[in-house]
Amino acid sequence: MAPSVIALFGPTGVGKTEVALALADRIRVRGGRPVAVAADALQVYAGLEILTGVPGREQLARLEHRLVSFVPVSERFSVAEYAARAHAEIDGLLAEGATPIVVGGTGLYLRAALAQLDLAPPPSAGARERWQTEMDARGPVALHAQLALAAPRRAARIDPNDRHRIIRSLELLEQGALPDDAAGRPNRLWTSDTRHPTRLVGLVRDRDELYERIERRVDAMVVAGAIEQVRRAQAAGASATARVALGFEELLHGDVDAMKQRTRRYARRQLTWMRKLPDVELHDVTGQDPERVAALIDSAPG
Repeated sequence: MAPSVIALFGPTGVGKTEVALALADRIRVRGGRPVAVAADALQVYAGLEILTGVPGREQLARLEHRLVSFVPVSERFSVAEYAARAHAEIDGLLAEGATPIVVGGTGLYLRAALAQLDLAPPPSAGARERWQTEMDARGPVALHAQLALAAPRRAARIDPNDRHRIIRSLELLEQGALPDDAAGRPNRLWTSDTRHPTRLVGLVRDRDELYERIERRVDAMVVAGAIEQVRRAQAAGASATARVALGFEELLHGDVDAMKQRTRRYARRQLTWMRKLPDVELHDVTGQDPERVAALIDSAPG
């Protein structure tokens, strides 16, 4: 069966959005209806669009993007919650005869969109708020000790000051969904099985050229108002999961160079991870315009 989903993955700054737009144009020429589904842990947040690289107004008019800017910046968001939404979006698009183009730079979210992973469930209603209140009242060390009494192996792998992981573990424990570390349950997090026939396309670029693009990208973000956006998010009570956005803490302190350095390191990790993906079709986009890359992807056997 021919692939019904196209997944486009690559490091930050490689040019995923531009290639997705060009590929969508080619799909429309054939009478298809392309729709992008974002697979990014931070593009979900409303109010961080500049920092997280959400496509601009003109780009969104050219290609509809789902799962961007829909979570308030003050709320936490999990990969399990994302997976449920992504599956619903992709299933719905396929039922309508559309072509989902899953575009992402977050490896876990990419796999969560494409596969049925062994993920922990989202917290039950009110649980997070209740445990957060407990955390504020008693502190992380006390709650870590509470976790250690019930799940010592889990607690041993968590820093006693890691508030987010402590709360998440207590939520799962309460739901009866905390993994049994001693059971030797197989880890299906990186399964190569996908829910629908999928063509996985990875974009790579010469490292020096990629780093130059990252430099320009960060400078453009700052000019566009990324620092002010981060400060507004901070004032609005940005959640712990929103604050991990690449460059959030650095720009909050006005350290643009630190953001560039961190982004380069992250891009290296993305490239390393991508090259280990099973069945990935790599395309080197060094020195090529998006239309040429899209034509190569479109003409390659899928």
